[in-house]
Amino acid sequence: MNEYLLAALQRALLPQSLVAMTFGVTAGIIIGALPGLTATMGVALLIPITFGMDPVAGLLMLTAVYGGAIYGGSISAILIHTPGTPASAATALDGYEMTKQGKAGLAIGISVIASSIGGIISVLALLLLAPPLSRLSLRFGPPEYFLLAVFGLTIIGSITAKSLIKGLIGAVFGLLLATVGIDVLTGAFRYTFGITALESGVSLVPAMIGFFSLSQVLMLTEETKESIVSLPDLGKERILPTLEELRSLLGTILYCSVLGTFVGILPGAGGDIASWVGYNEAKRISKHPEKFGTGYIYGVAAAESANNAVTGGAMVPLLTLGIPGSATAAVLLGGLLIQGLVPGRDLFTKYADVTYAVIVGMFITNILMLIIGLVSARYAMYIAGIPINILIPLIVALCVIGSYAINNSMFDVWIMLVFGLIGFLMRKQGFHPAPVVLALILGPMAEMGLRQSLVISKGAILPYFLGRPISLILVVLIIASIVSTIILERRHPERILVEE
Repeated sequence: MNEYLLAALQRALLPQSLVAMTFGVTAGIIIGALPGLTATMGVALLIPITFGMDPVAGLLMLTAVYGGAIYGGSISAILIHTPGTPASAATALDGYEMTKQGKAGLAIGISVIASSIGGIISVLALLLLAPPLSRLSLRFGPPEYFLLAVFGLTIIGSITAKSLIKGLIGAVFGLLLATVGIDVLTGAFRYTFGITALESGVSLVPAMIGFFSLSQVLMLTEETKESIVSLPDLGKERILPTLEELRSLLGTILYCSVLGTFVGILPGAGGDIASWVGYNEAKRISKHPEKFGTGYIYGVAAAESANNAVTGGAMVPLLTLGIPGSATAAVLLGGLLIQGLVPGRDLFTKYADVTYAVIVGMFITNILMLIIGLVSARYAMYIAGIPINILIPLIVALCVIGSYAINNSMFDVWIMLVFGLIGFLMRKQGFHPAPVVLALILGPMAEMGLRQSLVISKGAILPYFLGRPISLILVVLIIASIVSTIILERRHPERILVEE
């Protein structure tokens, strides 16, 4: 690993990489700060831009948007008690109380410092844990790849919808879409209806833009509030905490960063879960738990360090096994595949130069986020106050341009529009688009693994699966994922998790 790190650092510090990271962080902060827009939407919108870019620069831009948006969500949570992303919901508890006390600038300063430290710690965990875990993928055959795809589907399907059933219905719909195109074994055309453009299957990026971005825009059009009012004046407030405050916060930030990293590694857990875990743990171990929720700086630090630590943690199962830990990670998986990078051992051997450059770049991204976040803190209120009626036409234009630019094809634009409408209708009925998109990505892998297993086992697939230790472990994980979701729903029927 050591021989790759110096080369990775040099590649991450190339001008195009630095520009991509700076742009990604800035765009992510703006997207996260705007209520209604999400990290998932931002990453999906920018994937088409990465086509003509160096793979390292392109992937760094996407991961920078991810991290920047998770932090950016805290801006509107602090200023107007409206989390820009669900991952910042816990931040609003103490952040908004600090705003009412005239400490909005300090809350934003603590938020960006905690977010950056959480992100850095999660990247260090990614660097240490991903290479040994990737060796496990060498033992994977067709049965394991099939079960791995099923495992990914059960996780995403269960956490991103109002119910397990709706999540699984969305996943089945995505699997049906994945069968469009050429049969993986026979070469026959399936469900193309004579349309040449469908022979290669449903275009992934236009579908993702439609499901995540256009559908969200359609949801925003239903909101009557056009702009945010009564924002605080940050020009008269201090942004940086004192050295004494920072020293006292450090223990909480480090503890919650480690918690957030492990939550991110768990497939299916995202920034929203991590922020509440970090907040509750910080409150539990605090000497003054009664102060949480009253404008306590420890509450802001705990929530923000935990939710940004998810960004690196979620990349561990994504890069090693191809299992996204959240809706945003599912879109990042699409970005990897589009660059020709398949998760697994090859990322740390054949494409190690790219992988380690991205990991080192993520470390630099968090430093850039700290600098940009502190510099822009006094202008944050203007980001949170951009009217919705200005945002909507800009986002729609980006959706159309991004879809068309992939293949210079209007058919891709129609794909985006159709799936945007489908995604909107799904959201209205309580379905989430993440299971559909993930199934569209994992469907071909699941089909190939299953059909190859049937050929190898000559139809005796159950004994073949049960005779392989890794397959047995994956079967147990699949069952545990489904059972745990059912138990959670029964204990907390009001629990609804959405994309970050």
